[in-house]
Amino acid sequence: MAQALGRSSDYRVLRRLVARAPYTPAVGQDVKTGILLDTETTGLDHAKDEIIELGMVKFDYTADGRILGVRDVFSAFNEPTVPIHADITAITGITNEMVAGHRFDDAAVAAFVGDGLITIAHNSAFDRKFTERYWPVFEGMAWGCSATEIDWRKHGFAGAQLGYLLNGAGYFHHAHRAVDDCHALLEILDVTLPTTGAPALALLLETARKPTVRIWAEQSPFELKDTLKKRGYRWNDGSDGRPKSWFRDIDETAYDDEIAFLRAEIYMRDVEPSVQRLTAFNRFSSRI
Repeated sequence: MAQALGRSSDYRVLRRLVARAPYTPAVGQDVKTGILLDTETTGLDHAKDEIIELGMVKFDYTADGRILGVRDVFSAFNEPTVPIHADITAITGITNEMVAGHRFDDAAVAAFVGDGLITIAHNSAFDRKFTERYWPVFEGMAWGCSATEIDWRKHGFAGAQLGYLLNGAGYFHHAHRAVDDCHALLEILDVTLPTTGAPALALLLETARKPTVRIWAEQSPFELKDTLKKRGYRWNDGSDGRPKSWFRDIDETAYDDEIAFLRAEIYMRDVEPSVQRLTAFNRFSSRI
């Protein structure tokens, strides 16, 4: 029945995602190893909220971004110091009973990611801040973000939400459980993009390797906030220790044009905005 529906242009068939079994790389095969990571937490504040579940999938890939297979899987619960709120349970399905008595094995986490060249999450701006607070090993790793470092709409998808992407790849899964989301992300990154003819992972790696520049439009006129928003600037409220200001991340090659825009359209004078250079090793980190 599924095959018959799949042959029709009037229907699309979604299949339940089945996690790949671990594989063994061929002797002498030149492979690179990456880590797919997802966390479930008690809230959104990386400075005070706690991780209640950590899921990771270690996978091998080639230099040109082709995924070869799953090397290993890590999944663990952690009992927080405060009870899990009902709203969090409704989202994740994780209850206080499920995490009772569980603690993360910090040495096991460090050992699992030790041979990884890059950690990829579907919202690295969230996950990196939490994991660096728990495990310093993540501070020295390169990171990529599959949600923001690929323009999914440009490549024919309905949006960047994990569920949309997985449906576009022909699957559905049990969302919002850490390791299940990692398995889902693996299949998404293995999809060949029709616009490039290469796996999505290849584009993500290419983007992650490029240095970017973060420009802070501090003390910009309030009445020009819509101009900044239209340009792609985002607001930071200062609660995280960074400037209370609009900011934008751009490619290094666009730096001169961006400074010219700020001088001509925002400040109406020569200015030297605060600038930070970001790479995969510090991008998305609370240290920035």
